[in-house]
Amino acid sequence: MKRNQLKKWSILLIFTLLFIGGCSKPVEETQGSTEEKLLVYTSFYPMYDFAKNIGKDKIDLKLMIPPGVEAHDWEPTAKIMGEMEKADVLIYNGLEMEPWIEKLTASIQSDQLIIVEASQGTDLIEGEAHEDEHEEEEEEEEEHGEYDPHVWLNPMNAIKQVENIKDAFIQADEVNKDFYEANFKEYVDRLNALDEKYKQELSNAKRKEIVVAHAAFGYLTNRYGLEQVAITGLSPQEEPSAAKLAELTEFAKEHNLKYIFFETLTSPKLAQVLANEVGAEIAVLNPLEGLTQEEIDAGKDYIAVMEENLAALKKALGE
Repeated sequence: MKRNQLKKWSILLIFTLLFIGGCSKPVEETQGSTEEKLLVYTSFYPMYDFAKNIGKDKIDLKLMIPPGVEAHDWEPTAKIMGEMEKADVLIYNGLEMEPWIEKLTASIQSDQLIIVEASQGTDLIEGEAHEDEHEEEEEEEEEHGEYDPHVWLNPMNAIKQVENIKDAFIQADEVNKDFYEANFKEYVDRLNALDEKYKQELSNAKRKEIVVAHAAFGYLTNRYGLEQVAITGLSPQEEPSAAKLAELTEFAKEHNLKYIFFETLTSPKLAQVLANEVGAEIAVLNPLEGLTQEEIDAGKDYIAVMEENLAALKKALGE
């Protein structure tokens, strides 16, 4: 009797051990699921997208400026300032694109935070100002700085910004250095392909001049041999004088321009007024300062929007 009971308990023990072994996860899997991610805050959309392509699933990524909001108009809330205390990396563009950045960083009491000014090391151009409004020019320069901050619109500058972000991730998380380096190489290949596509598809353009709502596209036009003529300067809120509008009307007629460009986050009013004057149409050229919620929901990103910009330029410039 005792022997039979012992046999039954032995069989039960074997089945129990097999059941536990089958349900347990491998050591690597359980370790991977609890891996702590870098907490990364980015100022506005291009910085967010660049960080996303380098960090992927190794980072917990936050975009500070909500969709559809202009980077110049936003101010950090007390909530954001409090949340930043836990951050590992803060990424911003610089060159006065985020006039609130000093206020934000001064409020953060953290020894671990790595702050990345992504525009460091990029090739800069001076900001465009209007010669007919000297006082406004001086005010604009004080507000936006000496240089045009829209560096990301030249894919070569974007590569440098992505490199700065990659280096910060490695500094914060050296264990995953190879992961960040591999993602960097892959994304740089895509940015180089984008640059090559622009060069090839704009090489036969009949025109070289474009009229834009505000002077955000200097890096783009300089890279591909085009000329930007802006209704306003670096600030989209600036109002042009009657003399400036008359000058632009004459320029558009002289160059037989068929399109006047405006941006997704700003009013098309000024572009429409000028277009009506010269018998042109209005069209979108996106500086990627921020995407709308609709664009985000559609799955658009830096490269997709830049390709849309290329298509718009080809149509406006002719072949």
